Amino acid sequence: MRRTETFMTARLNRPMITISIMLATILQTLDSTIANVALPHMQGSLSASQDQIAWVLTAYIVASAIATPLTGFLCDRFGQKTVFLFSVAGFTLASALCGVSESLGQIVAARLLQGVFGAAFVPLSQVVLMDINPREKQGSAMAIWGMGVMVGPILGPTLGGWLTDQYDWRWVFFINVPVGMIAFYGIWRYIRPTPAERRMQIDLFGFTTLSLAVGALQMLLDRGQQNDWFSSTETWVELIVCGVAGTYFVAHTALTPAEKSFFDYRLLKNRNYATGTLFIFVVGLVMYASRALIPTMLESLLDYPVATTGLITSPSGIGTMLAMLVAGRLIGKVSIRLMLTIGFMVLAISLWQMSHYSLDLGVSDIIWPGVWQGLGLGLVFVPLSTSTFATLSASMRSQGTAIFSLVRNIGSSIGISLVQFLLVRNTVVAHASLTESINYANPAWHDPAVAAAFNLHHPAGAAALDAAITQQATMIAYLDDFWLMCILSLAVLPLVLLLKPPQHVPADTHAVIE
Repeated sequence: MRRTETFMTARLNRPMITISIMLATILQTLDSTIANVALPHMQGSLSASQDQIAWVLTAYIVASAIATPLTGFLCDRFGQKTVFLFSVAGFTLASALCGVSESLGQIVAARLLQGVFGAAFVPLSQVVLMDINPREKQGSAMAIWGMGVMVGPILGPTLGGWLTDQYDWRWVFFINVPVGMIAFYGIWRYIRPTPAERRMQIDLFGFTTLSLAVGALQMLLDRGQQNDWFSSTETWVELIVCGVAGTYFVAHTALTPAEKSFFDYRLLKNRNYATGTLFIFVVGLVMYASRALIPTMLESLLDYPVATTGLITSPSGIGTMLAMLVAGRLIGKVSIRLMLTIGFMVLAISLWQMSHYSLDLGVSDIIWPGVWQGLGLGLVFVPLSTSTFATLSASMRSQGTAIFSLVRNIGSSIGISLVQFLLVRNTVVAHASLTESINYANPAWHDPAVAAAFNLHHPAGAAALDAAITQQATMIAYLDDFWLMCILSLAVLPLVLLLKPPQHVPADTHAVIE
């Protein structure tokens, strides 16, 4: 037996395994941001409106959120290596399908597949790294994993901008194909297969009802504006499906023994966990919503080149990474409540700065609020993760992390849909309000240059005036969105008082820092 163990240990190629699984992880996290800067280009190519093109982001996030809790069950049923290989292959194929899509429906369907297949990357990569490293090296392994997880969001805007500028938006997805193939080979070649234990059972009814509720809610939010909300039969159908499926899920969860339920309701009895889950919902909403707004504002409204947009939005991710490194060292030395309060205050300040944007913006005006936002998010993530799971028993952390990630992703998708809806609605409202003040009693008409440029007796002058009003109205709508997120960041601050300071930092805190 010892000879066999020694032989197996000798063949373990930790560096190659680490590289292979981290490539897969970076792919998954990269795709959460790489498409953002390419959205305006996709919008024109696929003949989509501004709120419709946001489905490219929300489809990926929702699919990933729903599929993530299935990872443990699938590994138990088919084996860790098999699930990893199948996930990488499916994600790579779905990326190719995104790149060749010719319509909005096709790319949304392909993004759904991307989200489903990529959902297992982050939890599986973490588990594999823990498995292949001895206990004394697991801290270093998790540091590598954490850095790898953060590389994707940081690299995404810059790489996406460069690929779109130099080639085409389709290369934002095609770039995944060769990387995915390398990751697939490395996983197939170096990771040892593990037997399927087939001990776990899945609450299929609970999973199905939750998926239906979340999917119907997202469809309602994504398509509501297009369908004129509740004047449409489709909206009512989606609302009914969401309500019925959600009710069945809640009732089923309450009546099913906790250990057999898809969602262990005992988690909500833990004050820290329940509060932390509400916090992460708001964090997901603010983080992804703002990152979806900034690129479209810069490119569509301010005519920034796509490559420049990628470069000036990437420092936000760098700020997050730096703040996470600092926050990790402060845990246990500084009050969790104080760190969270500072983090949300910094986040609110950054959004307040964004709410004062104008049509005359310099590069530094974009970079510094983004850096502050990244610092605020980083200061929130680490202490929030620590306090949320500090009082959970070890047996409940596995499902707790899955639900925590699910709620964060749901918050992200709802946030993106909400700000896009408000952007379209408030643009119309602001346009109407500004138009009311356009009359010949306005002193500006006495300026010969203004009167000549916006001569309402000629079609060109009327069109120029309408374009100027629309530009101003759109900027006002963006500012309204930033104000809303700023208020949300401040509104959750009183919840900090509900958190119990942890007595110790659990060894597996890294499990929730994604």
